[in-house]
Amino acid sequence: MGISGTALQWLNSYLSDRSFRVSWRGEVSKSQQLATGVPQGSVLGPLLFSIYMTSLGSVIQKHGFSYHCYADDTQLYFSFQPDDPTVVARISACLSDISSWMNDHHLQLNLTKTELLVVPANPSFHHNFSIQLGSSTITPSRTDRNLGVVMDDQLSFTNHIATTTRSCRFALYNIRKVRPFLSEQATQLLVQALVLSRLDYCNALLAGLPACTIKPLQLIQNAAARVVFNEPKTAHVTPLLIRLHWLPVAVCIKFKVLMLAYKTTTGTAPTYPSSLVQSYAPSRSLHSASEQRLVVPSQRGSKSLSLTFSWTAPSWWNDLPISIRTAEHVKTHLFRLHLTN
Repeated sequence: MGISGTALQWLNSYLSDRSFRVSWRGEVSKSQQLATGVPQGSVLGPLLFSIYMTSLGSVIQKHGFSYHCYADDTQLYFSFQPDDPTVVARISACLSDISSWMNDHHLQLNLTKTELLVVPANPSFHHNFSIQLGSSTITPSRTDRNLGVVMDDQLSFTNHIATTTRSCRFALYNIRKVRPFLSEQATQLLVQALVLSRLDYCNALLAGLPACTIKPLQLIQNAAARVVFNEPKTAHVTPLLIRLHWLPVAVCIKFKVLMLAYKTTTGTAPTYPSSLVQSYAPSRSLHSASEQRLVVPSQRGSKSLSLTFSWTAPSWWNDLPISIRTAEHVKTHLFRLHLTN
């Protein structure tokens, strides 16, 4: 991993000579030494566990799969033709090798929490197959939770929006009950922490969705603004959003995508989103070469491309005035465009 010297000594000291005890009904067990694992609940825990899991990547890649790892959550990705007869065998072989690797590293593959999500290119096509591993059978799911985001096999995100809306309504219900005892500033902080944080979480995934799909989230934001100012449900919400300096939900989504696009042009974005877009570089010297534009992929033969980051980010980015593309105040531009005009 390239760790040596003092840094390696720190890690060695942090992980060595650790013990644990169990407390139950007032009784405490004797201390037992820990020979493996990382401290649970520690700041370094997820990072150290990811380092421990690094060699699993070569096992996954051997089967032609891509993967993402976040602590103990591992996701496998691969594409295949609808009539590919090797799909089941490939997935089964990969999971079998992963299970063997985990056994060798004092871990266990939890098949009860293993989900299979198949996203067909044709929405009307549904795959009907199952993966057998030992005594467990894994069949395709219609939805699955991915780091707090509810993914569905059509990538419509309707289930995620419904789940988010439901949790926000519950939070607003509780805030309304204590609103008479709160100041306006305290209410705003509470709403931002318990409601807006949910609306903003991973909202770039919703880019390109129809306005009717996003509307439930906007209704939540409207209700949140009225709660902050203790206004009735019939109060006009636009002046409230302006006073709070809140962008509408659809514009917040656009802002998040544009921020990622901006970071790709400055080289500060993570590798993954940067690999999905390409800076515009004309073959000959043109004035547009200095405008920090991005290449918009052709939509020919694929209507679903308009829902992807690789299309929405360049399209929305190129529509910005050049003064915005070369500055850092995109949010102010969007606020004036959608709320003050």
